[in-house]
Amino acid sequence: MRVVIAEDSAILRAGLVELLNLRGHEVVAAVMDGDSLREAVRSHRPDVSIVDIRMPPTHTDEGLRAAIALRAEVPGCAILLFSQYVETQYATELLADRAGGVGYLLKDRVAEVSDFLDALSRVADGETVLDPEVVSQLFSATRKTDALAGLTPREREVLGLMAEGRSNSAIAAGLFLSAGSVEKYVSSIFGKLALPQSEGDNRRVLAVLRYLES
Repeated sequence: MRVVIAEDSAILRAGLVELLNLRGHEVVAAVMDGDSLREAVRSHRPDVSIVDIRMPPTHTDEGLRAAIALRAEVPGCAILLFSQYVETQYATELLADRAGGVGYLLKDRVAEVSDFLDALSRVADGETVLDPEVVSQLFSATRKTDALAGLTPREREVLGLMAEGRSNSAIAAGLFLSAGSVEKYVSSIFGKLALPQSEGDNRRVLAVLRYLES
């Protein structure tokens, strides 16, 4: 297989390159951040990419968001997430297209090298391979957030900042959006949460309550 690796740990990145080369695969690029991952996949069109979730600059979810973008940009782009963490919000979005060619393994739970290589091959062949712990946490998160299921990731970000007591102007500054864009997001949130305008209820408070209940 032709493989791209996106991993910010230099030691782990080098170890994966060595392992795959020894097993007869070709690592066409080994990078350490999401932007470089997207560039490498667009340039090399690998059979599969191994992607860590937390990479520079913020070490939160750059790898996962880059993977979602690649799935939209590059048809048939196979991604194996390989991380210490379960990130439920964007992982659900990654799996939502049901197109296959997606995997999510936890580094600490891979007991055998052969299991990892088998999962990588299956993802490259278009299968979906998920660690049972990932499935459990995604299922739990889905049940807890049913009330917010209709919101986009950006709308959930806006609602989360509303729950912190931020004004629209503060939200705009924090997310680098215009005030008008934030107003549109807030209006969309109210609509999706079925919170009509009324004199007796404060829709902002009710929306935050829905968020906290979820």
